[in-house]
Amino acid sequence: MTAVQSDRMPVLYLSHGAPPLADDPIWPGQLAGWSAQLPKPRAVLMISAHWEDAPVALGATRTVPLVYDFSGFARHYYEVRYAAPGAPELAGAVRKLLRGPGLSVRDVPGRGLDHGAYVPLVQMYPDADIPVLQMSLPTLDPEGLLAVGRALAPLRDAGVLIVGSGFFTHNLRALTGDGSVHPVMSEFDDWGRRALASGDIDALLDFENKAPAPNLAHPRTEHFAPLFVALGAGESDLPTQRTVIDGFWHGLSKRSIQLG
Repeated sequence: MTAVQSDRMPVLYLSHGAPPLADDPIWPGQLAGWSAQLPKPRAVLMISAHWEDAPVALGATRTVPLVYDFSGFARHYYEVRYAAPGAPELAGAVRKLLRGPGLSVRDVPGRGLDHGAYVPLVQMYPDADIPVLQMSLPTLDPEGLLAVGRALAPLRDAGVLIVGSGFFTHNLRALTGDGSVHPVMSEFDDWGRRALASGDIDALLDFENKAPAPNLAHPRTEHFAPLFVALGAGESDLPTQRTVIDGFWHGLSKRSIQLG
């Protein structure tokens, strides 16, 4: 099915996968199928777990080399290219919108897309013909990120696809090679599924106290943090949010949701 152009865009939170995502027999097709069902965006705003910087920083305002922010992988993973157009106009719009909550914004034009951004984009928009802007996480505080998302929400009406890119559970010690899933990962995933389905945003914001074993599902919370930007930007659509991708990848939850 071919994507069609539309102004009002949904908001996504996706589990982005490591570079070997490209070799998975199922996941790349799930991401490609997802993007095919979406309206074609005029631009993409990526908020990746792999860029924490305050005040808010904007990278890839022009086309620059990718950031291969990983080590120990086969050579061909460092040869991936994704020369998406820069998005200077989107950067200007983001600056204006974030003045509302009093956030300072600076440009880091030489900072390319990291793997939290380009790994899923290669699967979703392989032609690299849509302008992409990456924005840093200025904090890991859920309430603060929700406010950032709320401020960015008007971008949806300009045809911008806002994507929070993380991992629904992220403890590298829980990685498995045999398809098994540690109970901590499955219990946290189920808790998150139920909280999202019921629209319990208060529980999600307080996940470090409300979720089962949150410090084991997320020893650091940077991979869950992009969810709160997505929830803020898509808050009006929370009652109809849906999981598009679920299941586990080497023991980690790849739950990915769409709002709107």
